[in-house]
Amino acid sequence: MSLFGDGLDAAVHKAFTRPAPKSAGAQMRYLVKQLKGTKAVAQTLRVSQRTVERYVKDQIKKPRPELAARLEREVKKRWQPQIRAKAKEKAASTGGIVIDARARMGYTAPIGSTDQDRIRHLTVALPPVYAARLFDAQEQGATDQQLQVIAAEALKEVYFQDGGRRAGSLEEVRFTDVEHLEFEL
Repeated sequence: MSLFGDGLDAAVHKAFTRPAPKSAGAQMRYLVKQLKGTKAVAQTLRVSQRTVERYVKDQIKKPRPELAARLEREVKKRWQPQIRAKAKEKAASTGGIVIDARARMGYTAPIGSTDQDRIRHLTVALPPVYAARLFDAQEQGATDQQLQVIAAEALKEVYFQDGGRRAGSLEEVRFTDVEHLEFEL
């Protein structure tokens, strides 16, 4: 499970104008249309082509839990690509992104600093440049750790340094033990 990647996806999914198909048959029909054939869907979902055809005809209605999860993930990945692109573009150019996190945070600063790592619950509006960096890194296949580093840099600049108005000598922000993470566009 990718905490940061899934959080970014969930934020984009909130921008959808229509709900994704819910039933297994409707999801299969959507994937068949998107992938242009039952064979491609069968390979994507790791099932037989005949199984896909049975779902399309509503001969099978209830998939196994692991197939249902794969099916839902593949549909959401392809659902409303233009709406998804517009939401990402808006966040990356003008809107920014809001991060709501409960995690262990601290920082490294010159000698004499007294702040230790501690659990903090922050809700911070990040500027568009960080939204763009997060979405670009996600599209390029960044790991959860890499997305976490980008989020830590954003929190350093926006929350700890307040855009350069304080804590100018701050070296690094630690952002670990994430208990809760949510993004809003």
